[in-house]
Amino acid sequence: MSDETDVKQLISEMATAIESHTNFNNYSAPLMIGIKTGGAWVANRLHQQLEYTDPLGELNIAFYRDDFSTLGMHPEVSPSQLPVDVNDRHIILVDDVLYTGRTIRAAMNEIFDYGRPASITLAVLIDRNSTRELPIQADIIGKTIALNTGEHVKLLGPEPLTISIDIVRNTGTQNTG
Repeated sequence: MSDETDVKQLISEMATAIESHTNFNNYSAPLMIGIKTGGAWVANRLHQQLEYTDPLGELNIAFYRDDFSTLGMHPEVSPSQLPVDVNDRHIILVDDVLYTGRTIRAAMNEIFDYGRPASITLAVLIDRNSTRELPIQADIIGKTIALNTGEHVKLLGPEPLTISIDIVRNTGTQNTG
């Protein structure tokens, strides 16, 4: 099943919300970082729309996950790329789907290994309206959705970006994004 959500429109609305948020908080030149893979796709589009001058950062949080036993290792682990110092910077952290909060926790742990940012603003394309396992909430949300038991939402891409909602059969593993 595919959700007919217009991803381009959601990203455009997120860009407007990010601009408003950063202006309201007087964040000059925030650094945008996308979480690999889907978050990096969304961050790339936001980065272009907002015309940020600093290079886009990309995190691969595979080694920072606390749930390898349920997810298993991803066979293609590539390094994170943070081309700019994060110390005292206002960071816009971007992910595709917020579900349990574990991916975001892992991303923040990795960012703090690089330095101490002034702030982190979380922007997500999809907030899966569910019970979080960790107390993490997004500041900028493209769309909030409620799914039934056994349904899973995923961003497909990179071209075009589309949202897929599928029925997941219980295989003993779980998605904890």
